[in-house]
Amino acid sequence: MIPFLDFKQLNAELRDELIAACARVIDSGWYINGPEVEAFEAEFARYCGVAHCIGVANGLDALVLVLRAWLQMGRLREGDEVIVPSNTFVASVLAVSQNRLTPVLVEPDPRSFNLCPQRLEQALSDRTRVVLPVHLYGQLADMPRIADWARRHGLLVLEDAAQAHGARLGGRSAGAWGDAAGFSFYPGKNLGAIGDAGAVVTDDQDLADVLAALRNYGSREKYHNERLGVNSRLDEIQAAMLRVKLRALDRSIEQRRAIAQVYGSRIRNPLIELPVLAMDEPESHVWHLYVVRTADRDGLQRHLAQAGVGSLVHYPVPPHRQQAYAGAFRDRYPLSEHLHDTVLSLPLGPYLSLAQIDAVVDACNSYR
Repeated sequence: MIPFLDFKQLNAELRDELIAACARVIDSGWYINGPEVEAFEAEFARYCGVAHCIGVANGLDALVLVLRAWLQMGRLREGDEVIVPSNTFVASVLAVSQNRLTPVLVEPDPRSFNLCPQRLEQALSDRTRVVLPVHLYGQLADMPRIADWARRHGLLVLEDAAQAHGARLGGRSAGAWGDAAGFSFYPGKNLGAIGDAGAVVTDDQDLADVLAALRNYGSREKYHNERLGVNSRLDEIQAAMLRVKLRALDRSIEQRRAIAQVYGSRIRNPLIELPVLAMDEPESHVWHLYVVRTADRDGLQRHLAQAGVGSLVHYPVPPHRQQAYAGAFRDRYPLSEHLHDTVLSLPLGPYLSLAQIDAVVDACNSYR
């Protein structure tokens, strides 16, 4: 069986370096807010082309804390509206709700599955304050148009870059287009830790200062709490793991692109709709996921399983249909619902062998 994702294989190539990094932290005796976090923050900020990186406990916290910081800085008020894609993972919407802000869902572009710039004007109201584009599956949203539209309307832009580490357009990285961006380093991400971890990147010094306090109980000086903060710190061991894996990230992305190119050129089944590169620039997609569409998603998934190929649905239930949001959204989102009913992710680990890639292609082409 070819698993959809093999975490052990994902880390096998870097195993010795990861163990050495872990031992370095253990032997240092410094496990929270130490030199590994500081070094990773500097390295990841440089990688993204921004001034500041603030490590936090996970990707959801990254989004939550940016919005909370803007509330505490007076840039937002409770009840303000945040435009969010209707077909995103629920975390993008939870970050808005947890800050007592109002999520306004917008249908995606049917080609890229990302936030559709043409629909933004319809969602705009006198309460709109933030646009939260999601770089879904590793493909950059149309940030030139989205960022320009937001600037013209005086809106803040918070990128959800949880799946897009290393994606670039015109040399500008995911995370460097908005006022801030949240990243997840969940183990399955292109840049994944060995546990939960996340970060915010920004060029805004004031925001970075507030976030540094918020993640640490609202304190920048021990036992002096200037803000109502939380405990959401990137720990030293995860930072050390991420430093090792950051050095290998670009190579891993190229391996993913090579596999995606094979799938795109060799899967020739009219029943399976393949993903497209919407921005016409190869670096704009890092292929965190290779997501196909088909009318009978369950049938395709069964066929692949019988052929020994694992697959996964990202995501089976859109945010507006989640029980947690029952009654919260009065509108229907037919395009989002259709996407969630038809998408299926194929294996795309950079460790896949040529034989395994061939097996995935053959299984897709033999589906009837």
